[in-house]
Amino acid sequence: MNLIYKAISILFIIILTASAISAGGGWPQPKGKAYIKLSEWWVISDQHFTDIGRIDPNVTLAIYNTSLYAEYGITNRLTGIVYAPLFSRATVNNVVSGTTQEVLIEGDAINGLGDADISLKYGLTGGGGPLVLAVTATLGLPLGQASGGRDNNLQTGDGEMNQMLRLDGSTSFQLGTGINSYVSAYGAYNNRVNGFSDELRYGLEAGLGLMSGKLWLVGRADVVDSRKNGDPANQTLPTSIFANNSEFTSLAIDVAYKVTDKWGISAGVANAVSGRIILASPSYNVGVFIDLK
Repeated sequence: MNLIYKAISILFIIILTASAISAGGGWPQPKGKAYIKLSEWWVISDQHFTDIGRIDPNVTLAIYNTSLYAEYGITNRLTGIVYAPLFSRATVNNVVSGTTQEVLIEGDAINGLGDADISLKYGLTGGGGPLVLAVTATLGLPLGQASGGRDNNLQTGDGEMNQMLRLDGSTSFQLGTGINSYVSAYGAYNNRVNGFSDELRYGLEAGLGLMSGKLWLVGRADVVDSRKNGDPANQTLPTSIFANNSEFTSLAIDVAYKVTDKWGISAGVANAVSGRIILASPSYNVGVFIDLK
């Protein structure tokens, strides 16, 4: 049972990763313009990284998030951003005997809201020049369930209102004829409360625009590094959602295709190539977006 509870708590660390993804890099939205995306994100896993970085098995766990992401240009430099999991489903499979095939522990599931983020991004350079810089302040809203299910061991939220400050730097350029491209880098500090460890986050992103900008290929590398300054007592709570001192390096690929000038479709996959106290399985996403520029 402890293995089940521990693995369940590990699963939900990945929610924070998904909610931190930003579509704009160092570029704020122009005044009155917007980018809106409705997407489905999920992960299914039967293994995880331990606290020493090894991979151990666990009962199969899954979470599915149907989320709305939106950016709106309040001014030419100030952009409002909302990330809201409108529907979140967390499940744990049956535990079945390997010899008799008898169900030892029945599976369970909960449905509800997930934790949301609201952010303000300010363009430090106004969006012009070869290098654009932007700073983003994010407030995490604990709208999900901190405990639920038959044994109160399933969650769709962490129950804590974290604050994150992020700096993005981006540049765009041409590769050959008609191939637009960009590179972005970011660094962030995530202040977590209620005894959870703070986090240092940083990463790189690069994109290629093909077919006159209708098709975009994007690659990302993200790192979460725990500050290990949380309450040690949280390490022993098997039903905690975000375990203290979780950290990982993740690689991701996304593809976006603009069907028209305003709307398009996207898909992607991400995976932690190394980590501690996090699932060792890929996550996937598909979505539809509207770019009102």
